[in-house]
Amino acid sequence: MADLAYGRVYAMNKIEARKLLIQTWQETKSIRATARLWHTSPQTVRKWVRRFLAEGVEGLRDRSRRPHHSPRRTPPEIEARIVEARKKSGYGPKRLAILLAAQGCFVSRHTIRHVLRRHGLVRPYHRRHTLYPAFWAYDVEEPFTLIQTDVKDIHDKQALGTQRCHHLATHHLPRFQWTACEARTRLRFLAYSHHLNQDNGLSFMILVLLWLRAHGISGPVSFQTDWSQEFGGTNPDKILRLQERFLAPLDGSLCRIPLGRKQYNGRVERSHRTDDDEFYRPYLLTIPDQARFLDMAALWQFFYNALRPHQGYDMDDRPPLGKLKDLGYNGSDSIATFPIVLLDDVSADLLLGCDPEVGNNLLAQYNKSVALGSIFCWRPCALSTDHRPLPH
Repeated sequence: MADLAYGRVYAMNKIEARKLLIQTWQETKSIRATARLWHTSPQTVRKWVRRFLAEGVEGLRDRSRRPHHSPRRTPPEIEARIVEARKKSGYGPKRLAILLAAQGCFVSRHTIRHVLRRHGLVRPYHRRHTLYPAFWAYDVEEPFTLIQTDVKDIHDKQALGTQRCHHLATHHLPRFQWTACEARTRLRFLAYSHHLNQDNGLSFMILVLLWLRAHGISGPVSFQTDWSQEFGGTNPDKILRLQERFLAPLDGSLCRIPLGRKQYNGRVERSHRTDDDEFYRPYLLTIPDQARFLDMAALWQFFYNALRPHQGYDMDDRPPLGKLKDLGYNGSDSIATFPIVLLDDVSADLLLGCDPEVGNNLLAQYNKSVALGSIFCWRPCALSTDHRPLPH
């Protein structure tokens, strides 16, 4: 009789391992001898022999361990509300718990997670590679020292569908969203453009710096970007030259994520999915022209920064502006209302002021009044009481 290892065969194929175990028992006619040959316990052999004698080969299959009675299981009507809310909103367990609590239904997020799993509504989890862990944002202690910066192509059929992309094109709405996400508090600054180029990228970072300086934010600011051409490309000498020429006068700098490792900019990348879920998909088809688009974008930016609770790491369900105040910011709340600008309209004039061949550096004359007014296409009506933040 061959010397077998039940655990090894079991790991390869459970049913076949049990069949071979029964075959060995039939040959030896002994529970203990079979257990010795298979390097397992007599109790294991006895269990499968009894099931085989009672049910045949079918008895060798796994049995459900589900309890016959669950007195503490969530009532079916509550489960139905959870499933309906998930399908309508797409929220995860934590945000669903907040949403249902606002409707008078108090369920813990752990219970919601179990309900979603039972109904097959849990998204598959893809483990990240750990070669280059995305830890930079978590290492930031002081706000506005690191700003993750990226561009979003709104014309994305996979995210928005054909109808919304067709609406975007036929109504001549801006195609590119420029996003600067403060790494510590998630406070975001947005701008738009019809074209994707380096002039617009540099102009966007300059305007963000002007906005921060106008609100009393001092100290160096690093813009962390990928290696795309709109942020200077892949030539280190060119990147350094652009930094010294356009950002250094305002104590700004450029830094790069490791090539191909977008998780280093994970916070701004994740915020783009929120833009699709809570702004573009619900509202894009209701926007008739470019002026209304920029007004709605200002409302969305204000809602995201000042009102929308954030469930991210160390945010404590606070909106970005609230988290910024918790960290000691005592300046004006208007820092959360960065005016939405169409970069194509201002980039040429703005960068001309930074050209040393012109003579004096015109950035020096951009004081607070200019930064709050003439530089930006500011729309005061966007935050008036007649235009409430986006309803979510």
